[in-house]
Amino acid sequence: MILPTVNQDAFEVALVHFAKAVGAGPLKRIILVVDGAGWHRGNLKIPEGVHLLQLPACSPELQPAERLWPLVREVLANKHIDTLDELEDLLVQRRRYLIENVDVISSRTNFHWWPKSNSN
Repeated sequence: MILPTVNQDAFEVALVHFAKAVGAGPLKRIILVVDGAGWHRGNLKIPEGVHLLQLPACSPELQPAERLWPLVREVLANKHIDTLDELEDLLVQRRRYLIENVDVISSRTNFHWWPKSNSN
């Protein structure tokens, strides 16, 4: 999701969409690992079946997503962007590229200590 802002209200909207997308509910529980961002804490409305697990403070090495920000920023570097629509288009194009090139993401997020899938 690309949302117009980052705050608790926007996070709650994202959680609702996430819960629906993964089928969270009374019969399927999902643990979602979040960092210490202000909008990840407080009096949040969390959908049924979703449980938030906070990472310890100052531990970006535990959050593989932190290593993806440079992949997103490189398409924006040294560009003049006139409108939010143009920014959104660039981000959507980059997202599509990264989805089609999973090896680019894997090379940055497959830590030696990360559990490997047993599905062969």
